[in-house]
Amino acid sequence: MNTKLKLAIIGGTGKSGKYLVKQLLDRGFHLKLLLRSPENFTLKSPLIKIVQGDVRNYESIHSLIEGCEAVISTLGQPKGETSIFSEATKNVIRAMEQFNVKRYVQTTGLNVDTPLDKKGAACAAATEWMRVNYPKTTLDKQVEYEVLTNSSIDWTLVRLPLIEQTDERRKVAVSLEDCPGDKISATDLADFLIQQLSDNSYIRKAPFIVNV
Repeated sequence: MNTKLKLAIIGGTGKSGKYLVKQLLDRGFHLKLLLRSPENFTLKSPLIKIVQGDVRNYESIHSLIEGCEAVISTLGQPKGETSIFSEATKNVIRAMEQFNVKRYVQTTGLNVDTPLDKKGAACAAATEWMRVNYPKTTLDKQVEYEVLTNSSIDWTLVRLPLIEQTDERRKVAVSLEDCPGDKISATDLADFLIQQLSDNSYIRKAPFIVNV
């Protein structure tokens, strides 16, 4: 894997993003991190450049992606705010197209549906629960998927169950049809996201990843 790549990272301070950033730094990647509140970010590294801004602001995303070769997003939903996912991805795709950046790897929930799905009872029930209890964000994440499919970039949308914040490594299963488990280690997730930078298996696809 080419660790000389400069990567744009969105959501790098979240519960899975911080594991991703740590692994990327350990492997020697150069990173640009988009942060709403840089003053709260305490990790220091010569490999990190901070861009202050918001994913909903195109100029912030433009500044973030300039000079980068790929984008990884583990963006979470800010509490008490309107859903941000499709708007963020529209901004990312616009900037990627401007700078001719092709690779976009991001995470989402297991509630997103794709034409390849054959969701089992547990996954289907979890999807329906999200639709009932979080209708706006669930719909927005589905819109985000449609935005990706209508783009020309090389995206991978990684669908996730509950994220466990742990350094433990466990056996991982990947499926394009169903989520065969209910948890994923943040460490295993970070490793999988990084693998996608050099693995073309899931380009323009939305795999589930779980620990089994």
